[in-house]
Parts: sequence; C-alpha cells; structure tokens
Amino acid sequence: MKLDFNRKYTTIAVYAFLVIAAGLLFQNIVNDFPPLTRYFNKIGDLLLPFVVGGALAYILNPILNWIEMKLFPVIFRDKVSRKARRALSVLLSYLFMLLVIGVFALIVVPQIYESIMSLIERSSTYVKNVEDFLNSLIATYGSNELVKQVLQKIYDSAETIFRQGYQLIGDVVPMIANIAIGLTNSLFDTIMGLIISVYSLLMKETFAAQIKKLLSAFCSRNFVDTFLSIAHDSNQIFCGFISGKIVDSFIIGVICFVGTTLMNTPYAMLVSVIIGVTNVIPYFGPFIGAIPSILLILLVNPLQALYFSIFILALQQLDGNVIGPKILGDSTGLSAFWVVFSVTFFGGMFGFVGMLIGVPTFAVIYNLISRFAAYCLHKKGMPTNTEAYASPERPLVDKPKSKHQKG
Repeated sequence: MKLDFNRKYTTIAVYAFLVIAAGLLFQNIVNDFPPLTRYFNKIGDLLLPFVVGGALAYILNPILNWIEMKLFPVIFRDKVSRKARRALSVLLSYLFMLLVIGVFALIVVPQIYESIMSLIERSSTYVKNVEDFLNSLIATYGSNELVKQVLQKIYDSAETIFRQGYQLIGDVVPMIANIAIGLTNSLFDTIMGLIISVYSLLMKETFAAQIKKLLSAFCSRNFVDTFLSIAHDSNQIFCGFISGKIVDSFIIGVICFVGTTLMNTPYAMLVSVIIGVTNVIPYFGPFIGAIPSILLILLVNPLQALYFSIFILALQQLDGNVIGPKILGDSTGLSAFWVVFSVTFFGGMFGFVGMLIGVPTFAVIYNLISRFAAYCLHKKGMPTNTEAYASPERPLVDKPKSKHQKG
C-alpha cells in the first residue's frame, strides 16, 4: 500500500513512529557511552526545575481556570483587567495549594506518624496474639489431619507476613527521613520550579501561541490543525481524568475517615489515607488499599476488621456508582475492559505511576488509533460506526445462501 504523505493522519502517524524509533535508538547510543550518559544526566539535572514547574503548573491549571472563568466573572464582572485577573487567579491558586498542604501537615501527618509509631511499638504484641490464637486452633482441631495441615499453613504464612510487615513498618520512618533530606537537598530545584510554574501560568496563552507559530512555520496547515486538535483532546483526557480522580479520592478519603472515626476503628487516619491514595488507581485501587488496611485493623480487633470490610465495600459501591461517575463522567471514553488492560499493562511496566497515568495514556493512544481508522474508512467510503460491522442485525460473517433460499 502506498502511503500518501500529503494526508494529515498518515503524516502524523509516520512522524510519530520516526520520533519514537529515533528516541529509542538515541537512548541505546547514549547508554553505550558513559561520558554521553553523564553529559545528558547533567542536562537533565539542569532542566529538572522546568519539569517540576511545568508539572506543578499543569496540576494547578484547572484550579486557575475555575477561579478565572467561573468565580471572578460573578465577583468582578468586567471591572478588573484581564492581566490583573490572571495575576490574582495565580495567587489564589497557590494560596489554595498552600492551604491544602498546611492542613495535611498540621492534621493528617501527626496522626499518621502517631499511628505508625503505635503500630511499631505494639507489633510484637500483635504477632504474639495471632500466634496464640493459631496455636489454640491447632490444639483444638489438631486431631483432624486435614485441618491441622491447613492451620499449620496459615500459621507459617501469617508468621512470614507479620515478620515482613514489621520490617516494612520499621523502614517507614527512615524512608520518610530520607525523603525529607532529599527535599532539603532539592530546595533550589523546588524554589526554581515554583517560580517557573508561576511564569507558566501567567504566560500559558503566549507559550501556546509560540508553539503554534513554530509549527505553522515548518509544517502544513492541515498538519498544524490536526496536531493541535489531538493535543487539545489529549489534554482534556489527562486533565479531566487526573484532576477528577484526585478530587474523587479526596472525597473518598474524607468519607472513610468520618466513617471509621464514628465506628471507632483503630488507625482511622492511617487507613483513610491509604484508602484515599490507592483510590486514584482505577478498579484495582480499592483492593490494593483495603487489604493492608483490613490486616492492620485485624491485628487490634478482628470484629472491627469485619465492620471495616463491610464499610469499605459499601463505600466503593457508592464511589463506583455515584461519586465517581458524577465527577469523572466519561472522561476517557474507554470501556471497562480497556481500563483493566491499561492499568495492568502500564502498572506492570512502570509501577504505581503507570497505574495512575495508564488509563489516560491508553485513552490518548486509543483516540489516535480511532482517528486514523476513521480517516482510512472515510477515504474508502465505508461507515465509521462500529455497529455497521457487527451487530444483532448485521452478523460478523455473512453466510452464503443455500440453493433453495436463492430460489
């Protein structure tokens, strides 16, 4: 098949493939030469403040847009200039961020620290209680060989889990200290990132216009229009999903804390933070957060662990059927199957970060493939809706008619 390089979607597909291939080749070349690796690592360190600033500006941009486009028109109407409105919006966005960080530092962090230290101090008692409980079961039902073997397996597994869990908890405090030291060492990058993010928010339209200007100088108009359309859709997918998931997870964390506090659940703040943070991962997040939380509560009070399990099940149903759809809507356009696939694949490739960004990343890829397929079908004069190719009225394979059917 001959590629038509004048066609916008074909051109974008070929350019994207060439850029990815060139990037992979360049990475392999750099990795084979240590001096080049050190040189580019130095460049990466120099550009780190710009990456931090860009990421921070991207996260704060939805807040700024809401303040500037929803709040200020009601308060100021047309009495304040656009420039002054932007500056005040940026200021309020950062004040909101500082307020959230301050509340988290003053209220959440001390309670999490207290829960972790309490867990470390009482861990030996918890392990002994579980051992005594399992030993009593073995003593009671030890006459049954099958039950004895099952209980012994549970005992061995529990002992391994508690030993590794105790070691993991013991490593949390040094890890937090190392993070604090790392943040202190990166203070310059953080300050520079904040300054860069402020400039990025103040001048975002200017930067966008400059990018369009450069593209227009070297590329065709069709390519520029298509590229900007794809970039806009990709931004909508990423921004809508990530910001919506953060808000959704915050609400779930707050509800979880209120519920666990009313039920007098042990380590209420700690398990609420775990549930809230892991909830940003679609589908698997509730299970990832609920299992260790239930185990923590089980060490203190098995009955409370049962109540907590029922509460989390009800909370996740509320999130999946009411809160999540209200906040996120159909921000990605992916079916449940592709959501599970993207979380599994990107999570396996890139860990927790892959689980977080896997869904919007795959949604962008899915959107690009859909656009290209629609263009190719339209060029052939064929329908672009999926139902036209397989539906109850239109079978996937057209069976040939028999002779008496023809007659």
